[in-house]
Amino acid sequence: MTDDVTKNCKQEMDATVRAFQKELSHVRTGRASTALLDGIHIEYYGAQMPLNQVATLSAPDPTLLVIQPFDKSTLHAIEKAIQASDLGLNPQNDGKIIRVPIPPLSEERRKELVKHCRKVAEEYRVSTRSHRRDALEMLKEFEKDKTITEDDRRHGGERIEALTKEFIEKLDHLLKVKEQEIMAV
Repeated sequence: MTDDVTKNCKQEMDATVRAFQKELSHVRTGRASTALLDGIHIEYYGAQMPLNQVATLSAPDPTLLVIQPFDKSTLHAIEKAIQASDLGLNPQNDGKIIRVPIPPLSEERRKELVKHCRKVAEEYRVSTRSHRRDALEMLKEFEKDKTITEDDRRHGGERIEALTKEFIEKLDHLLKVKEQEIMAV
C-alpha cells in the first residue's frame, strides 16, 4: 500500500519537473530557439492553430528564427500573431518566409528574466510540496483505516520526504542552469 502511494507521488513530482522544464524552454535567453514560438496560435480557416502546425520553424543561427508557412496565405496572420505576443520580437515578411531576428538581451532584461524564472521555480517547488502533503495525508488515512501499521506509515513518510528533497534539488538544478544560460553574454 505504501509503495503505491510512493510510486504515485513520484510520478506526480516527475510530471511537475517535466512541466517546469517545458516552462523554462519558453523563456528567451538571447539565443534563437523554436521553443520561443510554442505558445503562438494563429487564425487558420476559422480555427486557432499552433504555429508549428501551419509552418516549418527553424533556427539557422543563434540570432535568427525562420518560419516557412505551408500555405503562403497565412504569412500575414503569422506575422500579426508574433507581433501581438509578449515576446518583443519584430518579424520580417519577404512574401515567402518570415525571418524573426532575436535581438541581444540587455542586462536589465536578463535580470528580469532570472527573477521571473525564480518565481516560476518557487511555484513548482510549492507544487512538489503539495504532492508530498497529499501523499502523507493518504498514508495517515490508511493508518487510520488500519490498512497499514504506524511503522509502515513512518517508513513511507520517510521515503516521500526523500523523494521531495530529490525533486526539489532537480528543480533547483534546472533553475541554476537556466540562470547561467540567461546571464551568459
